[in-house]
Amino acid sequence: MAGSRVTTLNFYAEHIEALAQKLGLDYYAVDFEMAPPSFMLEIASYGLPVRMRHWSFGVRYIHQMIRQTMGNSHIFEVMFPGDPCHAYLVNTNTMAENALVTAHVLGHADFAKNNQLFARFHEMAGGHIVEQAAAHANRIELAFAKHGVAKVEAVMDAALALEPHVDSNRELHRARYAAKVIKPEVAPEQAFRSRFASLPGEVSPGRGLPETPHQLTIPPHPEYDLLWFIANYAPELDEWERDIFLAVREESFYFYPVFACQIMNEGWASYWHARLLREADFLPQELYLSAIKAHSDVVRPIAGEEQTALAVNPYHLGFSMWEHIVEEKGLDEARRICREEDDFGFVRNHLNAELADKLGLFVFKAKQDGEIKVMSRDLNSVRESIIGNKFNYGAPRIAVTELKNDGSLVLEHDHSDDGRGLDLERANQVLKYVARVWRRPVILLTVDAKGQSRELSTSRAHKT
Repeated sequence: MAGSRVTTLNFYAEHIEALAQKLGLDYYAVDFEMAPPSFMLEIASYGLPVRMRHWSFGVRYIHQMIRQTMGNSHIFEVMFPGDPCHAYLVNTNTMAENALVTAHVLGHADFAKNNQLFARFHEMAGGHIVEQAAAHANRIELAFAKHGVAKVEAVMDAALALEPHVDSNRELHRARYAAKVIKPEVAPEQAFRSRFASLPGEVSPGRGLPETPHQLTIPPHPEYDLLWFIANYAPELDEWERDIFLAVREESFYFYPVFACQIMNEGWASYWHARLLREADFLPQELYLSAIKAHSDVVRPIAGEEQTALAVNPYHLGFSMWEHIVEEKGLDEARRICREEDDFGFVRNHLNAELADKLGLFVFKAKQDGEIKVMSRDLNSVRESIIGNKFNYGAPRIAVTELKNDGSLVLEHDHSDDGRGLDLERANQVLKYVARVWRRPVILLTVDAKGQSRELSTSRAHKT
């Protein structure tokens, strides 16, 4: 990019940031960086600027590249919350697009600092995930060199297959289950000796009945954080293997607020980029009009040239909801919602019938012949349809329920809670991955797509 163009963008960015602070946005410092489209494509695929390498990210890269080639995806920017935040702008964006993107990023940064879910991760992890992910990648590269690609990838296959299976309600840094000493019951024939030992007077060593320590049942309750459990309790896991599981887990914790607040977060950023551009009297008229055109493209409800949107655009829905909230209840109330809610509460509590009707929201079913049938316009059905796939990262809820005496691991699918059966073929593949690192039989209790009880198992321990 020409130097004069960078200078001009820096001028606009500085003024947009000053305006944002004047309007009350509160955020950690943002480091802006220009990047070529190829690098942005890698970030979109890997999720972070530098991340552990694995074949699954290559698959995502190809998928993302096809979407862009077909015109179904256009990346303007990527922002990573932290202290500081890291924002990457595509160096082929127009000046108007980058003015909009700068304002959009500041909206994201304000949301990330003030939303309680983002703030909770920031407090647990320290706000330096970009650097931490690079450190994870470096340690895994060392493992590749020392142990070989095949052995390390076998561990990564298992860890990344379980990537969604963390418990976001628990702490990032958790201790192992506490051991508990349980006083054994006294056998009838020992009752007299027990009472005698408790009489006053000096007791010689060994005369009392010793307490026998007993480990709590493992796990003491259904454990939904599968990455944490395997990292801590797999019987033969080496330290480098454990490190991979904990690295994937830490990154999964980082991504959870982004996933669980997507509608709120994108909507909040879109509301603020629109407002900042509207009040940025230092922007030339031609640049302002081009930026507003870019805004319209970002928050439009319909993809491409289709006349009906069959997937919710989070930018459009979130922007429309925040505008409605600010107009009806004021900015202070909007800020309270921003702090306290995630997408589940946001949609359930603030998507009302008037707005749903205005946005033309409905629940549909796609038939095998391609016909689309509207199933419901009921408000509660619409709300649940929007947020239904957001629970537990959109993955089925699986818990460790038993560690048997022979080392076998029992997993149970909480199908009554997530309301769906498993894809048994995929479930079997994931079990094979898990068995490679558990190195004992692994059993999964679940239901199939028809709701029939099924038990999947690896018949023997898998060796890497």
